[in-house]
Amino acid sequence: MAEFTTERLRTVAIVGHGAAGKTTLIEQLLAKSKMIGAAGSVERGSTVSDFDALEKAALHSLRAAVCHVDMKAPGAGGNGASGGSGAAGNNGNGVDDNKIRIHLVDTPGYPDFLGQALGALDAVETVAVVVSATNGIELTTRRMMEYAKSRALCRIIVINKIDHENIDLPGLLQNLQETFGAEVLPINLPAEQGKRVIDCFDTDTGTADFQSVADVHRRVMEQVVEVDDAAMEKYLEQGSVDPSSLHGPLEKALREGHIVPVCFVSARTGAGIGDLLDVIARHLPHPGEGNPPQFVVGRQDGEGKDDAVFQSAPDIGRHVIAHVFKVWNDPYVGKIGVFRVHQGRITKDTQLFVGNNKKPFKVAHPMLLQGKDLVEVSQLIPGDIGAVAKIDDIVFDAVLHDSHDEDFVHMRPLDFPRPMFGLALEPKRTGDVGRINDVLSKLAGEDPTLLVEHDAVLNETVLRGLSELHLRSVLDRMASVYKLEVGIRPPRIPYRETIAGNAEGHARHKKQTGGAGQFGEVYLRVAPLARGEGFQFEDVSKGGVIPYNYIPAVEKGVREVLASGYVAGYPMQDLKVTVYDGKHHPVDSKEVAFIAAGRKAMLDAMAKARPVVLEPIVAIEIAVPDQFMGDITGDLSARRGHVLGTEMSGSGARGGLMVVQGQVPLAELDGYANKLKSITAGAGSYSMQLSHYEAVPPNVQTQLAIEFKSKRRAEEED
Repeated sequence: MAEFTTERLRTVAIVGHGAAGKTTLIEQLLAKSKMIGAAGSVERGSTVSDFDALEKAALHSLRAAVCHVDMKAPGAGGNGASGGSGAAGNNGNGVDDNKIRIHLVDTPGYPDFLGQALGALDAVETVAVVVSATNGIELTTRRMMEYAKSRALCRIIVINKIDHENIDLPGLLQNLQETFGAEVLPINLPAEQGKRVIDCFDTDTGTADFQSVADVHRRVMEQVVEVDDAAMEKYLEQGSVDPSSLHGPLEKALREGHIVPVCFVSARTGAGIGDLLDVIARHLPHPGEGNPPQFVVGRQDGEGKDDAVFQSAPDIGRHVIAHVFKVWNDPYVGKIGVFRVHQGRITKDTQLFVGNNKKPFKVAHPMLLQGKDLVEVSQLIPGDIGAVAKIDDIVFDAVLHDSHDEDFVHMRPLDFPRPMFGLALEPKRTGDVGRINDVLSKLAGEDPTLLVEHDAVLNETVLRGLSELHLRSVLDRMASVYKLEVGIRPPRIPYRETIAGNAEGHARHKKQTGGAGQFGEVYLRVAPLARGEGFQFEDVSKGGVIPYNYIPAVEKGVREVLASGYVAGYPMQDLKVTVYDGKHHPVDSKEVAFIAAGRKAMLDAMAKARPVVLEPIVAIEIAVPDQFMGDITGDLSARRGHVLGTEMSGSGARGGLMVVQGQVPLAELDGYANKLKSITAGAGSYSMQLSHYEAVPPNVQTQLAIEFKSKRRAEEED
């Protein structure tokens, strides 16, 4: 296999909404460059990137997949899109100057699997946003354009399905420009009803299906020269400029977001595929030209805003810096870490540290990926996307390096959506309790939008993801790969209890059984605290009425009541207990007596202190196209919520979404993900976090109390 220099590498993430044709597009790119014999089919389950059995069954991508194209460089002789694996142009050092390697990352398009798509952004210089000509701009189109812009990545738009009937390509192009800005400009145009495309960057002649090739060429030239004074001056003086002299200005315009090129293709027929390969090879930046990766130096302690910027360089002579953007556990190969090399060179036997780990691992086999296949190579250099296997210490988002000088270098965190949809998991077999935790740990390590929570109070394990579909795919993977099936149910609401008034409690615990007895007497007061202040315990008794060594026993009895609740069996919070008097016996008093007295005195006080049940109130942000605002706010009100405000998100009037900010009881959000999808036809999203606790309405408290008493009665009968 020929070796490459960094200047001969390109890295592109293929993103876009589900069913836009991303996986089929990659098949065509692989086939056109002769990396595979013929393009596979999603429907037949024969594609390189959708190799997982679950993906084949679902007929769409579930996880990011990596592959690469080796092709002849444009101008190197022959068709630039027919590279294959030949060895022409070797310079004698093993480096092929006539070939270019394009690393491609295929990503899922449905919002349910957004975490896998976002993780790919830190592995590339360029994001290619695929838009279906039949469906137009969709939710993931908007999201990925904004995410790529926020990471300072170069962007191109690929309009697919240009050969389909009843499409409006001029209208779609206009919509893209209105949504994302005038910098969205075509650099080729479809011709002969989508059977081929015409280059509009190098040429100004030809007949396209719509728009004038000459006009498009002029607009692109003017947009590019605007970022370069010398090119602008030449253009103004001569009225034109040689496109072959504009690589530098074009690359700068791409980095600054001053131009977002649009290419047209049909992944079904192959129209425009060779042209797209040519655009990637000729016009997109190599790893030394793109904006620098967003590394910072810090201890990842949550204070990222204070971290210092770390500037890596695509230099093979410097320390190794590589970033892990994907991890998966293969049942046969083991744990595989996929990373982008940003600095240095990785070869066989290179020793690498994972983050600030003190013990290095040795690279046994540096590898490239071609879908599921691991291809061993002699080296990985800046710009390469590689993999290592069977290294248990590798985790998602880790930085691999070969010197302790970079122990605390990490990538600026991506803004992943918060996993809110939850399912409580229960083992179907008693012996599976330990396995569940082990498998969930592996799955959560593969997906940054999976969260595993264990609530000790409710004694339940909750798996949280982005949607029901997201979690269903995880459960399917548990069953098919790990042969582990679990029961599921909605998570319990973490209610709490408190008191609304002041009260006093008294109890005397006296027990005589023939020998030494038990005696303890406690007087205490309870008072409510402000929300969020927790629990306070104070002893103000005087004169040794309760010896100091028994005060912890009194507190223990009080805390037993706090843990078990009074009204509905939920933990108590936001109250203060003050012990102010009591009695003891020099012989019969002991710790167990004061535990019992403290518990009974607390129960006595609770009966008089107007106990109430508290429910969690969450702050919610809902992003939706503005035409759904009325339905969203109405639904929120029906859920006992209220709107705090609204604002535009993202690009403002240019394609942004309306964001509704509000508060709503968590108990009212059961099934909300499906409801939101129904209201917005899948175009809405939401995030939430705990805001505070409030008292539940009286009817809800009554119902919870009835359920608690019924449950306790059933337990006593058992």
